[in-house]
Amino acid sequence: MGEDDMPMDDKAKRMRDLLSSFYSPDPSVTNTNNPFKFASLDVINTTSFDADQYMNLLVQRSNLEGLLQKHVEMAAEIKNLDTDLQMLVYENYNKFISATDTIKRMKTNIVGMEANMEQLLDKIMTVQSRSDGVNTSLFEKREHIEKLHRTRNLLRKVQFIYDLPARLGKCIKSEAYADAVRFYIGAMPIFKAYGDSSFQDCKRASEEAMDTIIKNLQGKLFSDSESIQARAEAAVLLKQLDFPVDSLKAKLFEKLEQSLDGLQLTHEEIANVTAESSNLSEQGNNTESIPGSAHGALVSEFAEAVRAYQVIFPDSEKQLIKLSQDLITKHFEITSDYIKKWIPIANFLGVLRIIWKDVLLIDKVLHEALLPDYSSKASRIAVRQYIKSTFSHLLHDISDALTNVHIKPKEEVDEHPLVVFLEAGKSSVLQGSMNVLLDFRQLLKENLGGLQLSDLIVDWVQEGFQDFFRALHDQFHLLSGKNKSAVQDENSTKGMQVEKVVPGLVLVLAQLSIFIEQTAISRITEEIAAYFSGGGGGAHENGPAFVPGEICRTFHSAGEILLQHYINMRTQKITVLLRKRFTAPNWVKHKEPREVHMFVDLFLQELEAVGTEAKQILPHGVLRKHRRSESNGSSASSRSNSLRDDKMSRSNTHRARSQLLEKHLAKLFKQKVEIFTKTEYTRESVVTTVVKLCLKSFQEFVRLQTFNRSGFQQIQLDVQFLRASLKEIVEDEAAVDFLLDEVIVGASERCLDPIPLEPPILDKLIQAKLAKEKEQTPISP
Repeated sequence: MGEDDMPMDDKAKRMRDLLSSFYSPDPSVTNTNNPFKFASLDVINTTSFDADQYMNLLVQRSNLEGLLQKHVEMAAEIKNLDTDLQMLVYENYNKFISATDTIKRMKTNIVGMEANMEQLLDKIMTVQSRSDGVNTSLFEKREHIEKLHRTRNLLRKVQFIYDLPARLGKCIKSEAYADAVRFYIGAMPIFKAYGDSSFQDCKRASEEAMDTIIKNLQGKLFSDSESIQARAEAAVLLKQLDFPVDSLKAKLFEKLEQSLDGLQLTHEEIANVTAESSNLSEQGNNTESIPGSAHGALVSEFAEAVRAYQVIFPDSEKQLIKLSQDLITKHFEITSDYIKKWIPIANFLGVLRIIWKDVLLIDKVLHEALLPDYSSKASRIAVRQYIKSTFSHLLHDISDALTNVHIKPKEEVDEHPLVVFLEAGKSSVLQGSMNVLLDFRQLLKENLGGLQLSDLIVDWVQEGFQDFFRALHDQFHLLSGKNKSAVQDENSTKGMQVEKVVPGLVLVLAQLSIFIEQTAISRITEEIAAYFSGGGGGAHENGPAFVPGEICRTFHSAGEILLQHYINMRTQKITVLLRKRFTAPNWVKHKEPREVHMFVDLFLQELEAVGTEAKQILPHGVLRKHRRSESNGSSASSRSNSLRDDKMSRSNTHRARSQLLEKHLAKLFKQKVEIFTKTEYTRESVVTTVVKLCLKSFQEFVRLQTFNRSGFQQIQLDVQFLRASLKEIVEDEAAVDFLLDEVIVGASERCLDPIPLEPPILDKLIQAKLAKEKEQTPISP
């Protein structure tokens, strides 16, 4: 492009030079004596052009093809020049016509103007002569008037000087120090000029009065009873009097710092302000009318003092900025302490409005402090702290609702069954979460000084729920005693000992975990999707902040663990009874059995307690009674059938050992019985699992002992009584029969003389036990 543009520029330049030389008023300016005038082919545009020399030079430098090309270029240039010259002639012709018309109009309009100008000149001369006559006649009087006017002004100044001491005295009495300073400063030029001669007395009296005024201003400046604005005005007046005010700067700023203590938000003021804020919200939710007018007046006074200090001390900007930022920082520190307590959302928003109003008042007079930006960062921190504190208090409320199980005395537990605590826990989790989300929705609607916190609040709420449920999961394990090594939170557990955990609470926690998984998470997810979706204000590298699926899996696992922990706690308690039962007596020297041992009653009482707790909390399951068929060689379902079968046996040792051998052989051909299955969230499943575990422990304790005949018979009697009692409360009779048979077999294997009781004797002892229980039943309430 550059190479293509250069020929056009050269052409335009040649055209301008040609036209310039054509219209040049002095053609002699061209240097005709240049010895190199024909050294270039461009001399064709000069006035001293020689055609012959130009042709000779062109022939010498160009070949035939170049001459033909030069011919074509010159023909085109001649044509362009003719066109340009023609356009110039047309334009000049139009200008000549326009100039001719203008001249004709001027000739027409100028006719008669000369006579009018002569008349105007005569009138001007007449006016000038009369003006000179007036000036001449009034000259003497004008000078006299001006002299009198100057004398009058001088007398006024003199009178003002003489009256100045009296005026200053009146200003001192009325405390109009601003007027006194203005009067004295106005008289200073005269005192400087004539104070040592004519007005010496006036000057001395005025200086005495000003000394009094300066002392009064100093006293006013350092008086605690005076307002900050009044002290600032006194400083300005002292500065106007050339008093060394800079020496007072440190004291003045110390006073200003002390005034910050009165501007800080106290807990009492916040409580009053938030109460007024709630009343305003009930009346009409008018956010423009912010309560706390007394506090606002103090802050306005502080702002005016800052404005005055900027005038008095122009170099004090950094100190004023630091004081203002310290005030806002203390506001947010007090707010942070206030957030640690539980406060309604309306109160929290009311406090933020007060702080933001203070920021705007100070920002008007000290914009350099950038308080809106400074308070925006602090507001973000406060909002996030409030969200975290809200979730912390929700966790605290749920813990309180659950730990009442520990606080209630044992005799009062019947009056408050576990279902009450379960419903309280459900309400605390679900309704508490809904209330928290409702409060956070108000945070989304609030617009504090144009802060764009919507995305951040959404992220914080989602992240807060995720952390809340993780903490709730840990709290459940802590309350259940699973995390004995974890540090207990005094606020959440109230010093509860994990070693003394009530088993019923563990069952409540297990069922509450299932409720959270199946109901609470879905409801909370719907609310979050409706009002807290989106976000993006914070970076989450690992995906969204709130993951319902992860929480559901966590509490599903927690429910299974807690249910198993409840079963283990109940089983361990019964295992303690079994250990005491088998370690206390000497089974080798055991006496002949006369009744069912008291251990059986305690064992059944513990199982009854398990059933009572499960009945309060867990639903009924599908009725599934697993019985063993007669083809398997097991005992019949009723005690009467087993007694009839036992009557068929003989009472000698040979027959007893034959029966044991038959049982061992029958085990080889029995159908496999699945003892330990997955525990379901039903009453029957939980009770059956506890019974199975206890019977398994029973079997293991039996295998660790050595029995004589009487000890073996005592085990036989206890097991036979348990067989009928346990079938009424379990759903898997086959497994229970199998485990009871295993206890008998284990006892026979560890017995020195395994001869069982005669069936009539066994039946008689069991019937006696049943009759004794019937006698005690009417007595018990």
